[in-house]
Amino acid sequence: MESSTAGRMSRRIPYQLIAGLALIAIWWPIAWLQIRPFSDYYFFPLWLGYILAVDGIVEWRTGSSAWRRSHTTFILLFPLSAVFWWIFEGLNEFLDNWYYIHPEGTGDWYYVITSTLSFATVIPAVIGTVELFASFRIGERIPGLGHWRFGPSGLMRFQIAGAVMLALIAIWPTFFFALVWLALFFLIEPLNQRLGQHSLWQYARDNRWGPIYNVMLGTTFTGFFWEMWNLYANPKWFYDVPFVHVLQIFEMPALGYFGYMPFGLEVISFTALFIWFFGHRPQRYIRASLDDQA
Repeated sequence: MESSTAGRMSRRIPYQLIAGLALIAIWWPIAWLQIRPFSDYYFFPLWLGYILAVDGIVEWRTGSSAWRRSHTTFILLFPLSAVFWWIFEGLNEFLDNWYYIHPEGTGDWYYVITSTLSFATVIPAVIGTVELFASFRIGERIPGLGHWRFGPSGLMRFQIAGAVMLALIAIWPTFFFALVWLALFFLIEPLNQRLGQHSLWQYARDNRWGPIYNVMLGTTFTGFFWEMWNLYANPKWFYDVPFVHVLQIFEMPALGYFGYMPFGLEVISFTALFIWFFGHRPQRYIRASLDDQA
C-alpha cells in the first residue's frame, strides 16, 4: 500500500491544493497583521484555504479525497459544521470555558454571521486532516487495544452515560467541564452502531485501532493550527478553564490539547449520522483508513 500511494504522487497537482495554498498565503498575513477591515473576516477564507490544501494533498497522495468523492457531500459538510459547533456554543453557556473578542465597531449581526461562517469550517477541516493522517498510515503504526465488543445493553449504557455527562456539565460545570468533549460521542455512536454504520466502534470491535488513532491525532493536529492562527488575530478567542492554567501553548492551556482527541470522535460520529440520514444507507464517505472504501 505504501508503494502504491507513493506511485500516485506522480499525478498532477490538484487544483484545490494550489487554491488552498494561495488563500493561506493571502489571509494568514492579513490575520496576524490585523489589516482592517479585511482581518475582521479572516477566519473563513483562511480555513477554507487549509481545507482545500489538505484535501488536495490527500488527493495527490491517494487519488481520492473528500472533495473528489462527492462535491455535494463536501459542500453540505459546511452548514452541518455550523450547526454542530453552535451546539457547543450552547453548552458553553453552562461552562464559560471560552469567550471571544471582536474588532471595535462590530455589532450583533457581525457576531452571528461571522461566527456561523467560522463554525462552518470545523468538520471539513477535521475530516480532511484525518484523511491526511490516514494517507501516511500514522495510526496504524501504533499498537491496538484489542477487541472491544458491545451488545445492545452495552450500547444503551453508553447512551445513558452520555446523558449523565450532559447533566453533570449543566449542574457542576466547574468540575465536569471536560465531559463536553465526550458526551456527544457517547450519545451518538450507539445510534451509528444500530444503523449498521461503518463506525468508530466497528473499528474497535475488529481491533483496528489505526483509524481511531488517525481521528484523534488528526484532530489534535488541526487544533494546533486553530490555536496558532488565533494567537495574533482579531477577532479571536480566549480560554477560562478551571484548574489547568499552568502552561499555555498559544492561548490554549497545554492540557487542553488532549481534549481534541475525544472531540475528533464526536466530529466523526456526528458527521456519520448526518450522512446516514442524508443517504439512507451506512456512510462510506469518511475515510479514517486507506483500507476504507468510499
